[in-house]
Amino acid sequence: MWWLLAFGSAVLLGGYDSFKKFSLKDNAVFPVLLLNTLFSTLIFSPWLFSTGFGDWHTQLYILGKSAIVLSSWMAGYVAMKHLPLTIVGSINATRPVLVLLGAIFIFNERLNTLQWAGVLLAIVAYALMRFRGAKEGFGKGNKWMLFLILAIILGAASGLYDKYLMSPDYLGIDRMQVLSWYSLYQAIMMMLLVAFLWWPNRSRTTPFKWRWSIPFISIFLCGADFLYMRALSQPDALIAVVSMIRRGSVLVSFAIGAFILKEKNIKRKALDLALLFISMILLYLGSR
Repeated sequence: MWWLLAFGSAVLLGGYDSFKKFSLKDNAVFPVLLLNTLFSTLIFSPWLFSTGFGDWHTQLYILGKSAIVLSSWMAGYVAMKHLPLTIVGSINATRPVLVLLGAIFIFNERLNTLQWAGVLLAIVAYALMRFRGAKEGFGKGNKWMLFLILAIILGAASGLYDKYLMSPDYLGIDRMQVLSWYSLYQAIMMMLLVAFLWWPNRSRTTPFKWRWSIPFISIFLCGADFLYMRALSQPDALIAVVSMIRRGSVLVSFAIGAFILKEKNIKRKALDLALLFISMILLYLGSR
């Protein structure tokens, strides 16, 4: 069951990336991110009361997740604003490789033959995607690529931390308690950042423009996170496989970039995505 939840999370996450791109085009990053955290907090607000505060020990762990995720988001939003969606989605898909290494060395996870085949094929696809990005002029020296790499590293750390937070074998914190409280903490952090960093300098930066795509960032993200964390809360869930399947969201964002945003070199990137799709099938078969 956990693998089915992971696939559902991937579809919603692809929509989330697409709405981010629409919202951030020629727009201020900090206000968009602030609204995202506020809408997410509103969506999860009923669970703030139903799950309760718990103890300070638990809240400190959740606060740590908030700081990691928000840092990843800030770097990722900046990268998304300046890079093509097909590049961001593809390069961001390298995150499961880092999660895989962490899952093996930290949590001692073991994969079966089909799962290993899926992971290795995905790594090949991700390497080709990086190559396509470099061909379009977004190589390692590009500063927006550096923001994207930072977002990937922090995102991988967050994925491993989620396993520690919610798995019954470790802390076993209720997933809805994590989702609701970490959304609130992120909103508070972003209000402070906007008040002290963006607002005083707003006249010298890109102006903020309201777009109706902005609320859908939160709607799709909350749905994706709900399914993702529900998957991780199951005892037999493998964080490496869940993270890999979740990165299948690139298929959705790639389609948006190709057919709606009309980005370039689509045919060459299609082979990379075909390999990624085959790897997802192998992971599905190995997880049944």
